[in-house]
Amino acid sequence: MKHISFLFLLFSAFLTAQKLQVVDAENGKPIANARIILINQLVYTNEDGFAPVNENSKDFEVSASGFKKVNVKNFSSIIKLQPAFKDIEEVKIINVDIKKIIEDLHKNYNKRYFDKPSLYDITFKSKGFNNNNLIFMVIAEAKLWSKSNSYNFRDGYKKNYDEILQIQLNNVKYKKDNLKGIFNVKTNEFEHASMGDYFFSFEIYRLLANMNTKNSKITGRLISEDNDTQVIYVKVQSERGIDVSGEITYNKIDKVITLYNLIYQQENFPIYKKTNKDGVEFDYQLGNASVLFDFYKKDGIYIPASKKVTGEKFFIIHDGKKDERSFSTEIVYNTFTKSNKKGLESKVDFNKSIWDNVPVKEDKEATILLSKEEQEFINQK
Repeated sequence: MKHISFLFLLFSAFLTAQKLQVVDAENGKPIANARIILINQLVYTNEDGFAPVNENSKDFEVSASGFKKVNVKNFSSIIKLQPAFKDIEEVKIINVDIKKIIEDLHKNYNKRYFDKPSLYDITFKSKGFNNNNLIFMVIAEAKLWSKSNSYNFRDGYKKNYDEILQIQLNNVKYKKDNLKGIFNVKTNEFEHASMGDYFFSFEIYRLLANMNTKNSKITGRLISEDNDTQVIYVKVQSERGIDVSGEITYNKIDKVITLYNLIYQQENFPIYKKTNKDGVEFDYQLGNASVLFDFYKKDGIYIPASKKVTGEKFFIIHDGKKDERSFSTEIVYNTFTKSNKKGLESKVDFNKSIWDNVPVKEDKEATILLSKEEQEFINQK
């Protein structure tokens, strides 16, 4: 499975953090997006397999898709993971009724994942590209409160967003844009689906909707298995011009998807018109979007670890010019606590761009690992 790199940000407890690297035990290659669960924190490795971890850290878990999970008793600068799954031979490929799994999860979602009020410290990162050039980046520490960890359609349609999810921006560590000369595609819209994108339950609903389209073709195949854990290949072809494909990791005992990584191919979806905030109409062509959700089990309950959406080959057509837009938005849920409070005192107004909100200032240090591209963009005059 293709690994997707994340940004890692640790809070004040990690001021003396050391670079810990996670590598493949068989070939020594770095493992990107390896998850490290510490006592009160959760982080991921970057594209080079590195993550900042306090050298006094003990008894933590390291895992990555396709590798055996390890429990580390004492800090080590290099952690080696063994491949976990034995791929099923092609002649023994087993078909899976993936629609039945998705229907069951949709029906019983709140029984399978934690569904009570929750408070998280998160790392929030967003990037935008125009014709393959990075034009916008923001990295922030924030708090995220969720009433049920799932999307409520009734409140969404009524735009009662604060009843679903609240975000408090604490420290905007980096925010830079280079939008001069770029056609403004921002609209006044914040549809309920934009709020739904924060939740895996909404993604399950969306996948099931594609499965239920007329004459859709659905494929599910078991491609590897290790004890109670299965890796299943998924493909859905619909007449709407949208094809969905990718892999999920499924716990067949708990009946829970723990890792979801699917790509929506949408180039054949018809071009449609949009209007920006200045009232200028333009043509918009959908591209491909990759959706990733990662969960882990803590004290017997499944809670979110990370979420990432990337998009490429989205085209803006205006005044005879065609620009290609790409983007990525990701959240790492660094901490989790059950919440009895009804939300946050200071919160983002979702009726405008999240980054137009004024962040709360907190005296909280952080260590951030930037990629080479990100660092070069920040250093631009």
